[in-house]
Amino acid sequence: MDTAADSTPRTGLDLVRKLIAAGGSSRGIGKTMRFRGTAADRGIVILEGLPDEDFYNPLGTVHGGYAATILDAALALAVQSTLPLESGYSTIDLKITYLRPMTAGSAPVIAEGKTLHEGRRIVACEGRLTDREGKLCAHATATYMVIPRNE
Repeated sequence: MDTAADSTPRTGLDLVRKLIAAGGSSRGIGKTMRFRGTAADRGIVILEGLPDEDFYNPLGTVHGGYAATILDAALALAVQSTLPLESGYSTIDLKITYLRPMTAGSAPVIAEGKTLHEGRRIVACEGRLTDREGKLCAHATATYMVIPRNE
């Protein structure tokens, strides 16, 4: 996947690639949750996360909210990569299926978000979260509403 970015984004994909090239935002959920983009193409975004003991639940594994957050981010950026720069989007639903627990030893984890259907107003996506060995830890599906900026 091409991660080159030009200085003035013209499309949603340009915007996502520029964000990845810059190493992410200086603030926001990616910084807080220790994940960053590594690649983007139209309808596909890859994020890499570094969960550690700071994200553990009382059972001694990474809290499921970490998986949900990184998958939601990968899916949302995949949607952004398909839209005109002036359009927005909003999550309609997000379903996470947890398949394997994560620990600090699972890092780095990879979240891949991919669009499945790109309608005029609705985009459907799926995501996969794998550990450092490529084992599937969680799967997600989501639906997003496209919001043209003139509305």
